[in-house]
Amino acid sequence: MMTPATLTARLIAVIEDDILPLTAQGVAGGNKVFGAAILRKSDLSLVLAETNYETESPLWHGEIHTLQRFYEMPDRPATTDLIFLSTHEPCTMCMSAITWAGFDNYYYFFSHEDSRDAFAIPHDLRIMQELYGLPPGGYRRDNAFWQARDIGQMAASEDAPLRDDLLARIAAIRARYADLSAAYQTGKGDNDIPLN
Repeated sequence: MMTPATLTARLIAVIEDDILPLTAQGVAGGNKVFGAAILRKSDLSLVLAETNYETESPLWHGEIHTLQRFYEMPDRPATTDLIFLSTHEPCTMCMSAITWAGFDNYYYFFSHEDSRDAFAIPHDLRIMQELYGLPPGGYRRDNAFWQARDIGQMAASEDAPLRDDLLARIAAIRARYADLSAAYQTGKGDNDIPLN
């Protein structure tokens, strides 16, 4: 039986073991630090992990690239049987794509504010403000289409000592992403990604 603690630990492990290595390769190629994965609800096994490829197309956000690869799979599972994991809280384009694909959930590691403040990528919040007049956090994370959950909040709600272990892993992931972000920021002038 899947418990919230099991789910939280597994989502963190997929970021550590599956998404981060792909993102490191992507950043080395000039892409942003965003990645995603799809897991089965039944046993939390990985279906697919991908990362951002905006150097190929400005539409290849981590989530969109993951969905594209998912829909290229033969015999793919139904999205209602799956979990969508995003390293960063999805932008409005990616939220729409997750919705149109039929997912009833997504989980994210970094918030929109983190993208703006820790990664110097403020576009998600600027777009939400300019297009919809939404302040940070202004969209409904529980709605008729899906529920969105913050992995850090999930980890913080666990009891010690598990909470301490999860938070230590989260801190290590944050440090790794900080290094990747610094590499991206150093080289972003060398690519032609809009809104880099």
